[in-house]
Amino acid sequence: MKSGVISLTNGCLKFASQSFCSGRFMHIFFKDRVFKEKHCTFYSAGARPFPDYTPRKPTIRDSEVVQGISKTIKQRRFETLRHVLRPFESKFKPDHLIWVLMNIKDDYELVFNFYEWACLHREPSLEVQIIVIHIAVASKELKRAHNLLYAFWTKPNLDVTRFFSCYVKNLIYTYKDWGSDPCIFDLFFEVLVKVGLYVEARGFFEKILQYGLVISVDSCSLLLSRLSNQSDKIKDSFNVFHEFLAAGVCWDTGSYNIIIKVFCHMGKIREAHQLLLQMESRGCLPDVVSYSIVINGYCHVGELQMALSLVNEMRIKGLKPNSYSFNGIILLMCKAGKVADAERVLREMISSRIPLDNVVYTTIIDGFCKFGNCFSAIKLFEEMQRSKIFPDVITYSAIICGLCRSGNMLLAETLFNDMLDRGLAPDEITYTTFIDGYCKAGKLKEAFFRHNEMVENGLVPNVVTYTALADGLCKQGEVDAANELLHEMCAKGLELNLCTYNVLINGLCKSGDLFQAIKLMEDMEVTGFHPDVITYTTLMDAYCKSGEISKAHELLSRMLDKGLQPTVVTFNVLMNGFCSSGMVEDGETLLKWMLERGIMPNSTTYNSLMKQYSIRSNMPATTEIYKQMCAQNVMPDSNTYNILIKGHSKARNMKEAWYLHKEMVAKGFDLSGSSYNDFIRGLLKKKKYGEAKQVFDEMRSKGYMADQDLFNYFLDKNFEEGNLETSLDLCDELIEKFLIDKVNEGNKT
Repeated sequence: MKSGVISLTNGCLKFASQSFCSGRFMHIFFKDRVFKEKHCTFYSAGARPFPDYTPRKPTIRDSEVVQGISKTIKQRRFETLRHVLRPFESKFKPDHLIWVLMNIKDDYELVFNFYEWACLHREPSLEVQIIVIHIAVASKELKRAHNLLYAFWTKPNLDVTRFFSCYVKNLIYTYKDWGSDPCIFDLFFEVLVKVGLYVEARGFFEKILQYGLVISVDSCSLLLSRLSNQSDKIKDSFNVFHEFLAAGVCWDTGSYNIIIKVFCHMGKIREAHQLLLQMESRGCLPDVVSYSIVINGYCHVGELQMALSLVNEMRIKGLKPNSYSFNGIILLMCKAGKVADAERVLREMISSRIPLDNVVYTTIIDGFCKFGNCFSAIKLFEEMQRSKIFPDVITYSAIICGLCRSGNMLLAETLFNDMLDRGLAPDEITYTTFIDGYCKAGKLKEAFFRHNEMVENGLVPNVVTYTALADGLCKQGEVDAANELLHEMCAKGLELNLCTYNVLINGLCKSGDLFQAIKLMEDMEVTGFHPDVITYTTLMDAYCKSGEISKAHELLSRMLDKGLQPTVVTFNVLMNGFCSSGMVEDGETLLKWMLERGIMPNSTTYNSLMKQYSIRSNMPATTEIYKQMCAQNVMPDSNTYNILIKGHSKARNMKEAWYLHKEMVAKGFDLSGSSYNDFIRGLLKKKKYGEAKQVFDEMRSKGYMADQDLFNYFLDKNFEEGNLETSLDLCDELIEKFLIDKVNEGNKT
C-alpha cells in the first residue's frame, strides 16, 4: 500500500503531536489487523474527529426512482447505461445521484459508469465529484482518483480562491462515510503541488493537521522539491522543511538531500555540511547522494581538500562513492591544472569498478587539451571507446580544440571526419574551433571553407567565429580585409566586443603599425570598451619584439595603476623580451618575483630562460632551470624538449640528450627538423653510429630532411655496408630535395 497520511513504521503510527483520530477510523485503517487493546478508540484533546455525513433524506417518490435506477443498473450492468436508463431520464434529478451512489458504492466499476452517465446530463455537484474520488481511493483505484483530482484543478480559468475552501470542506465532510482511506489526503496534496498551488498545499497540510493527521513524507518531499527548483521559492523550501518537521513529518534521506542541495546552490556549503552532520543525530542516515552533493559543493567553491576528506569519511561509514561523488573532484583538479591527479582518480574509479560515463572522460580529455598534452588526451579518447563509452560532440570538440591549439590540423581534420561518420552533427563551437585553428596555422583558405560549410549546414557564425577569421587575416598582414569582415559582421546585427578589438590591435602590432595600435586602444575607451590584460599584453609584446623594453615597462605600470592583474602570459612576454635582449639575469629576477607573488609560471616562461642559456652553451644553467621547472610541477612541452636536446647535443652530453629523447617520444612530442640534425651530429661525434642511424631513420619517417652533409654521410655509409636499396632510396631523396631545389632557385634568378 502506498505510504498514506498515517504510516505504519515498526509497528508505530505517526500522528501529529501523538494525537489519534476516532475509533472508527482506527477500525477501518486496521481492517486487516487484529486490534483488541483496551484503548482501541483514541481521542486526543488537540485533534478533531471527522464529521458524520448526513445527506438530505429522499422523499417516497425519490426513493422509488432511486431504487428503480439502482436495481436496473445492477441487473443489467453489462448493457450500455445510456440504453437501460432511458426510461429514468425524465425523472432523474441531481439529488438522486448521491442516493444511487449510496446503494452501489461497493461496486466501483458500476459507480464510475453511472457517474459518467450522470455527467452526460449535467455536471455533478462538488460533493458528488469528491464522493466518487473517495470511492475510487477506497477501491485502490489511485490512478483514476488522481486523474479526477487533477482534471478538476487544471480546469481553464478555475477560480482557485473561490473553490479551495469549499473543496477541502467537502473532502473532510464526506471522508468518514465514503472512504475513510487517508491516501485521499496525500493524493489531494500531491495534485495541489503538481499544479503549482503551493500556498494552498501548505494550507491544506495545516488543515488536516487539526484532525490528527500528517501528510506522508513522500508527498511533502514533492512540495520541497518543487519549491527548491524555483529561484523565487527557495526561501519557502526552508520554511516548509522546518515547519513540517515541527508538525510531525519525519523527513527521509531524500528530503534532507533536497535541502542540502539548496544550500550548496546558494553557496552556503558550510550550512550544507552542518545539515549533513545533523541528519544522523535526527535518526536519518545520509547516503551516497547526501555526501556527493556536499562534495560537489566544496568542489564548486574550490575546496579540494574538504571534498577529498568527505570521500574518505564516506568510505569509513561503509558508503561506496559513485561517479557523481568524483565528477566534481575531477573537474576541479582539471581546472587547477592537476590533470594527472584527475587521471589518477579515474584509475581509482576503474579499479573500484565504479561505472564511468562520457562526462568523466570528457572532463579529463578537455583538461589535458587545455594544458597542451594532446597525446594523453588522445590515449584517453581511445581508451573510452575501447570501454564502449562513446564520445559525443562535446568530447570531439574538446579534443579537436586541443589539436587545433597545438597546430595539429591534420589529426583534427581526421577526428572531425570521424565525428561525421558517427552521425554526430558539429555545432557552432566545433566549427569555430576549427576555423580558429586554421587561422592560427595560417591556412585562411581552409578556414573560410569551414565558415561557408558552417553556414550551409544552417549554423550561424557568431562574434567569436568572425573574430577568429579577422585574427587570421590580421596575422597574414591583411588588416584592411579584417576590417571589412568585421563591418560585414556588424551589418548582420552582431556587435564588436573587447576580443574583436584585441584581434585588430594584435593585427596592427604584427604589421608593425604600433602607432595605429595605440590609437585604436585609445578609441576603444571612447566607445565604452576598457582595454584588458590581453590588450596591454599584446602591445607589450610588440614593444619587446621591437627592442623597446622600457616602453613595455611603462605599459605594465599603466596596467597595474588601472587595477589589472598581469597573467602568466604577460610575464612570458616580458621574459621573452628580456631573454631576446640578452637580459637573462633580469629574466631570472622576474621569475623569482612571479613565484613570490603566487603567479605560477608555465613551460613557456621556463623555455625562454632555458633557450637563452642554451644559446650561450651554458648547459649547467639550462639544466638548473629545467630542474626548477619540474620542482614546480610544470609539465615540459615539445619546445622544452627541443631546447634541451639541442643544447645537450651541441655540448656533446649525449647520454642526457638520448634520455630526454626517449622521454619526449613516450609523451607524444616530436623533435623539430633542426633539433634532429643537431642530435644526429652529436651522436656521430660520440661515435654512436647505431643510435645516429636510428634517429636518422626516425627523422625521415616523420617527413623531415637531414642537412646535406648528414645526408651524404649516411648515403656513403650505406653504400660501404652494401645496403644498395637504401642507398638508392637516399639518392632519390637527395636529388628530389637538393638538386631540384637548386634548379628552381636558378630558374627564379
